Order: sequence, then structure tokens, then C-alpha cells
Amino acid sequence: MKALRWHGVKDLRLENIDEPRPAEGKVKIKVEWCGICGSDLHEYTAGPIFIPAQAPHPLTGEQAPVVMGHEFSGQVVEVGEGVTRFQAGDRVVVEPIYACGHCEACKQGKYNLCDQMGFLGLAGGGGGFSEYVTAEEYMVHAIPDSISYEQGALVEPSAVALHAVRQSKLKVGDTAAVFGAGPIGLLVIEALKASGASDIYVVELSEERKAKAEELGAIVIDPTQYNVVEEIHRRTQGGVNVAYEVTGVPPVLQQAIDSTRIGGELMIVSIFEQAAPILPNSIVMKERTVNGIIGYRDVFPAVISLMDKGFFPADKLVTKRISLDEVVDQGFEALLKEKNQVKILVKAE
Repeated sequence: MKALRWHGVKDLRLENIDEPRPAEGKVKIKVEWCGICGSDLHEYTAGPIFIPAQAPHPLTGEQAPVVMGHEFSGQVVEVGEGVTRFQAGDRVVVEPIYACGHCEACKQGKYNLCDQMGFLGLAGGGGGFSEYVTAEEYMVHAIPDSISYEQGALVEPSAVALHAVRQSKLKVGDTAAVFGAGPIGLLVIEALKASGASDIYVVELSEERKAKAEELGAIVIDPTQYNVVEEIHRRTQGGVNVAYEVTGVPPVLQQAIDSTRIGGELMIVSIFEQAAPILPNSIVMKERTVNGIIGYRDVFPAVISLMDKGFFPADKLVTKRISLDEVVDQGFEALLKEKNQVKILVKAE
């Protein structure tokens, strides 16, 4: 089958590899759509970050080259021995986190913080940029007929956004600021709407992404037109309750902290490729809190339920659909060069 494998920085190769068979406890899925994630892009431009390049991953036993893609939907075509929850024909998405089950985080049920945590599609085990993939039964979630396969490919990134909001101090009626209106930033807007935020401010440069944020109901602030911190404080009479940093751009981190009110909170959602200096006094003197999240846990069912009610709409978030043969030039490179792109989905065929 065809599969996209990471060999190194700017070295992704569409190769022919063996089609996987479902071992005991695993589900074989024909991939329908797979989204290109910001994490995938980071691996392409500056990896390895999550990809095991120097030694095999402790949980998968694999190292580069590995098949990429962890935001995907598909249909079950075969199940391994012992699988009871799924059968051929089921429509599914995959929660692609590997966890050891034994470390302190896993004992606390915080499997996304596992000492050896990895992602299917980054740490080995196959990936969604292929025709078929196998996944452990516990990773697989059914989706109803009301949710399209395209919509299903957004469940994984939407889970990141919902987890970020759930882990924050946001309460119904609170104000929020989202720094960055890329795919995850736009999904954070949706998660904030679902969680009862009142005014949602978005800081973004791209005209296309600003338009998307406004379409989702956010109040856009252009950093080329305003002093962002002063403008947010002016409009909110003292700053937002919670800010979400979703750019990964070092100078933005301090702005996001400063945009919050006394006792406010910053949630870091981004993965940073380099150090981001901050002034600790800006936290101390206003008794602010800085928190962060990685991935998600125990939110896929809630995301699927919210999607069934119309949240996280694919028709407003997906800007391009391509084939697996086009994934590098029209996918990864397009995201680097075309600032109007938000979410690109890849058809696995």
C-alpha cells in the first residue's frame, strides 16, 4: 500500500510498504481522510520532535522512518482476535495516544502525560497518511452516521482544543483571548463557544484566518493595527479571564500573559521550537497562572457529541482537499507557503 514516511527534516517520502494485518486486540481501518497537523508540520520543518529518530520508541519498538498522520477517520475492514467492540463496516476515528499504563501519570489516569507517551502516526505503529492502518481497540471510537468522514478527521485536533478549555479556569460567561487563528486556534474558539465563554478575542495577522475567526463569532484584533495588550484591556475593562497561546511564536507568549486580568490565566497550547523568554514579574505582580496542555485525555466522546450538535464544523474549517499523491507539494509545502490555508485534508487512496 502507499504510505507517507518521515525520513528526516524536509524528507517525506511516499513509499510502497506492506499492508498491515490486525494482530490480537487490534482493529484494521481503511483510512478515508487524514488531516495535516501542526505537529506534522513541525516534524517536517524542524524534527525530530516526537518522532523516534535515534532509537526505537519504548512503546512501539519503531524508529524512523515512520508512517505519519494521526488525525484520521475511516471504516473498519477487519478485526483481530479478541476484539469485541467493533466489526467490519463500522465508521470510526482513532485516539492515537500510546501510554505505558504503569508510570505515575498513567496511575492517575493522565495517560497523555505518560513518561513514555507517543502518538500513532509519529512514534510508529502506522499512520493516517496511508491506505490502511491498524490500531489498538482501546484507541478506536465509533462515529454516528450524522458525522461525515471529513468531519471525523477533525475529532483529534478538536480534542486538543476542548482539552485546553476544560483544563483552564474558564467559567460560563468569562471572556477569553486566543492568540493565533490557525487550525487549533479556530477549534479553541469553537470549544470556548461550547463552554459558554462570552466575548472571545482573537489575535491574528492573516486576512484569511481573521475572516475564519470572525465567521466563527470571534472578535478579531489585528496586531498591526493595535497594541494588542492595551486593546484587550480597554475592551474588557482590565483583561480577559483566560488567554490561550496557540502560535508557538516566542514574543507572543509575553503578550498573552499580559492580556489577562488580575488573577487571570494563560493556557499554553502550542509546541515551541525554541525558547520563549518571559518576564516572571508579570505573573507574580498580578497573581496570574500559567498552565499548559499536551494532547488530550477522556474527551473524544464529548467532541463527537458536540460535533453531532454542530460544533467544530468541517465546512468552515477545511480549506483544501488533496490526494495522498499530492501530500508533500500540495499539503505540507502549501501550509508553509499559502497563508490562506487552515486545515488540509488528505484522501487516502
